[in-house]
Parts: sequence; structure tokens; C-alpha cells
Amino acid sequence: MQDFVQWFRQAAPYIHAFRGRTFVIALGGEVVRDGKFATLTHDINLLTSLGVRLVVVHGARPQIEARMAERGLPPQYHNGVRVTDQQALECVIQAAGHVRVEIESWLSMGLANSPMANADIRVSAGNFVTAQPMGVRDGIDLQYTGEVRKVDTTAINYRLDDGEMVLLSTIGYSPTGEIFNLTLEDVATSAAIALKADKLLFMFGSQGVVDEAGELQTELTAVEAEQFLADHPNVNEDVQLYLPCAIRAVRYGVKRAHLVTHHVDGSLLMELFTHDGIGTMISRASLETLRHATIDDIGGMLALIEPLEDQGVLVKRGRELLEREVHRYSVLEHDGKIIGIVAIHPFAESRMAELACLVIHPDYRDEDRGADLLRHVEQQARGLGMEKLFALTTRTSHWFVERGFTQATVDVLPIEKKQLYNYQRRSKVFIKSLTR
Repeated sequence: MQDFVQWFRQAAPYIHAFRGRTFVIALGGEVVRDGKFATLTHDINLLTSLGVRLVVVHGARPQIEARMAERGLPPQYHNGVRVTDQQALECVIQAAGHVRVEIESWLSMGLANSPMANADIRVSAGNFVTAQPMGVRDGIDLQYTGEVRKVDTTAINYRLDDGEMVLLSTIGYSPTGEIFNLTLEDVATSAAIALKADKLLFMFGSQGVVDEAGELQTELTAVEAEQFLADHPNVNEDVQLYLPCAIRAVRYGVKRAHLVTHHVDGSLLMELFTHDGIGTMISRASLETLRHATIDDIGGMLALIEPLEDQGVLVKRGRELLEREVHRYSVLEHDGKIIGIVAIHPFAESRMAELACLVIHPDYRDEDRGADLLRHVEQQARGLGMEKLFALTTRTSHWFVERGFTQATVDVLPIEKKQLYNYQRRSKVFIKSLTR
């Protein structure tokens, strides 16, 4: 029970951040075929109840294959894309319609004593996607296989604003009234870009982006993702298919794209509401920024500082002192969350500066982000004309020594600092020259 309470508290910032945001969720027809959409419905209901604007894009490949098999029609593909002739198109229309109805039926549930109790999800579906034919590729006429030409964002936003969830199929219509079979990844990526979505989530069969050592890559920038594909030409087909779409999405304005497995119950919630997630998140640039603190950061700073104050690692500061001296602080932010703090206190007459309150969140200490904060303070101190940097510590002596500091006595401190030195606390003094 305590684990649940802790998790729920940690999820609170995400709940605030996601309200009113637009998410596009793409899932293949196998999610419906294998009966997994039933539990996914519960998570979709939770997201809508939290005020997330949802666009769900569904595929129907296994259902199409089944209908074609019933008719004795062999599937034809070119570079992984279906060649859709007239008979195949009839199967596409039937299969997509069947999947859409099945999804709508699950989303219409409101059984008592279930996660869908009191649910009121209104689903809107229609001709939101204008398509055009892919035409002839490498000498192969793809016939009724098309690609997205335009997404009617005005109509979609109108329905989202009205509290509805929008459901998109992999079928598009041309201005001349023709029907085209589209790919799931094309519809989802095009919709996310057109809507300027905050998130694009691909629910697929793999764990995420995994390297040759079997380690999941939880976060990648677009550049890193491109390099991964170049370095791993034999990566599994799911990643080959969806990772380029994720890269394209973030390059064209989608804030985050995620590759998430559909094989784990609750994977959607774990990816969205936990620090590390369960899949791979793609962003256009690095998720971390180091910047000067503002008064709006005080709450996040206190959340990091107070546990260490209670342990006696840091001197107690309090909200009022932080607010008065916030201009002295810098914060390291990871995807909107403060994970690091450092302060600089210059003593102009002595040409010395104090490095103070260097804190890194416990979950982010494995990559020596403290060294990044140290370099940041050193740059600030040099810019202010300081010649030496000092720090007082009771627990982290070795860390400072490893980074060029030497132990000194209290006598080397600036007069103002020496007068405030707490002899009961007996902090050790470490000093470093800033001259190049």
C-alpha cells in the first residue's frame, strides 16, 4: 500500500502537466485481435478522466490477412507495404470497419465495480484523413495503397475541444471519392505533426529500442536515434519501422515520441507516469537543461534539499532564504522536473566564491551530473573575476578531492564566511584555484 501511495505522489507532476495536452496513440490490429484492448481501454479511460485529449489510431493488418485468407487471396507486399488491388481493398474496408466497431464497443463500457465504472467516453470517427495514391514504386503499381495528403485538424480539434476522443482508421479518402489503404505509422505520424501533439505513442510488439547488449535505451534524442539505426542495421523490424517515424515526428514539432510494448499490462501508464518509463522516449534535443533558478522553482528545490537537511548533510535554509537568494542558484531540469541544484556565493574582496548546496536527485546520480554543476559554477566564478572556489562539506570530501580541490583550514575563508563558520558542525573546507 505504501508503494502505491509513493507512486501516486510521484505521478502528480505528470497529471498536472498532461491535463489539456494532446496525445496520439497508435496501436496495431494485433492488440485488438489478441484481446489486449480490453485492459488498454481502462488506461485510456484514466487518461481521458485526467483531461488528456486523445487521438487513437488503429491498424488492422492481421484482420485484413484473415479476411484475405478466407477468400483465398494471397497477400502482396513491396518493401513492407501492402499492394492493394480491388479485392484486397474490399478486405481492408471490412476489416478496418470491424476493428473500429470493436474498439468503440470496448470504449462504451460502463460496468459497475470495474475500471470503466461511470466512464463516459464519446468516440468520434469520420473522414478526417485525405489521401492520395502512392502510385508506382520501383516499377510496382501499389494501386489502392495510399499515403496521407492532409489531416483535417480543424474538425479533429473541434471534437477534442468538445471532450470527445477521436478514432482514426488506416483508411483515407481522396477529393475524387476514392478510398485508399494507408499505413498505421503514416496516419499516426501525420496526425501527430498536424495536430502539434504533445506526445505520439506507438504501442508495438517490442520492448523498445534495445542495444546489442540487451539494454533498453530509455531516452534518445533525434540525432542519437538516427545514429542508433545507422549503427544497428539488423535491429528488429518493429524498431526499423517505428523509430524513423518517431524521429520525423519530433523533428516536425511533436514534443515527445514513445515506443512502448503492448505486451505488458499497464505499459502505457508506466511509460507516462514514472521517471524511467518502460519503453523508449524520443525528443528533438536533450531533455536536460541547466539554467538560472527562478522563484517558480522554489518548490522543486525544497523537495530536493529538505531530505538532506533532515539527514544533516546540508545546512537548513528554509523557503524565505531560498526566495531571497534565488538569483544565486542554478537548477538542472530533466523533462520539466528539477533534478539538480547548485549555488554560488561570491566574496568580491577576497576574489573567492563559495560553491554551495550542490544536490542531485538520487535517481540521477549515476552519470556524474554533479561534475556538470561544478563546471557551471566554475564558469560563473571566473566570469565574476574570482580566483578561487571553495566548498564546505561534512560527507563528500572524496568527491571534491577527485575534482581538483585540496583540503584547507578555516583560516583561508573570506572574513565574512569565517565569521559565520559553525564550529559545532565542523565542516571540512576544500579549495580550488580557478586560474588557468
